[in-house]
Amino acid sequence: MSKSLLLRTSLSSLRLLRNSPSIPFSFSSLLPNPPPPHQGLGLRIVLPYNYKLVARPYSSHVAAAASSCSSSESESESDINDDLSKVEHLLSNPDDVARLMKMERRRDHNANANANADGGRSRSRWFPYLDEFRCGAQCLNSGEVLEALSPHIMEVRKDKFRNVVTNRTYSLCLVVEGLCDFGNVSATFRSADALGFQSVHVVSCDSKKYRDNRHVSMGAEKWLDIELWSSIHECFQVLKSRGYRIATTHVGMDAVSIYDMDWSHPTAIVVGNENRGISDEALELSDLHCSIPMKGMVDSFNVSVAAGILMHHAVCDRTSRLGCHGDLTSKESQILLAEFSLRHSKSALSIAHEYAKRKAAMCTPKL
Repeated sequence: MSKSLLLRTSLSSLRLLRNSPSIPFSFSSLLPNPPPPHQGLGLRIVLPYNYKLVARPYSSHVAAAASSCSSSESESESDINDDLSKVEHLLSNPDDVARLMKMERRRDHNANANANADGGRSRSRWFPYLDEFRCGAQCLNSGEVLEALSPHIMEVRKDKFRNVVTNRTYSLCLVVEGLCDFGNVSATFRSADALGFQSVHVVSCDSKKYRDNRHVSMGAEKWLDIELWSSIHECFQVLKSRGYRIATTHVGMDAVSIYDMDWSHPTAIVVGNENRGISDEALELSDLHCSIPMKGMVDSFNVSVAAGILMHHAVCDRTSRLGCHGDLTSKESQILLAEFSLRHSKSALSIAHEYAKRKAAMCTPKL
């Protein structure tokens, strides 16, 4: 049986010329290691009518292309490691996670007071930010932040921010408990961002394990509100005070199918450890157990896949019931736009501070 060879060439390796004389050459000169004739190499090139081929030496062009490809792969590998290191660093340093969020945040003791008044559930939908950005002794509201930063952000980027904010919600949030693989953590971050979840909670993540995985978040952690917790009890207590019901993923007799749930209610979706699943404490403290119906021989998904399926179905159900997934008010949308603008670049904070100084100077009465 003869072997066939598919030869991929770039436009820099072969030049097509119309109405020019043919220049004879051997295609074997384009190959780094030409096969012997007895191997039955067949090579066929179909060109448009009246076009001729001119070959260029392999060494100067094909080798350069191969070198460029190798360089690109090396850069891609470097980007993967950089993204992974960012996620690992954030989850190992709570102070750095807190610094990601720029606008002033509400205090949970206010939510606790509401929860005590209504038996553990806050009646108002949770939104974490105040309309306030502190610049030293000065404060800017969201409108002033947008006014200060708008000239420094491209219109296409601002359109992207507006579109993302329109489809964001705090009515659903994701909780990942005890994950060891930072690839899974990164993948859940990426899915949450893509599906319009703004709030993600990480409980007891082990930062010393599985540093060599190759999954990345693609920078999604920059745009999410990430909160770290040392215990599931503390996390659930705060979430319940904010008005969330807690739905843990679990395969059991009492588990409700995700297709039978009403996802228009504020819900915290909890996924567990890669090997052990949800902890017994989390199962006991949760309001309900839910499961993804499966029709195969195995009875589990990879944790990041399960999280993606859950979040996607929740978005579809909310869209069906409410007409849309995003549910921020106009004021909340403006505040989140200001938050995104402040996270946009490293210079955003200094620009906002300069704006605040000019504002203070204008308000200071002249003697």
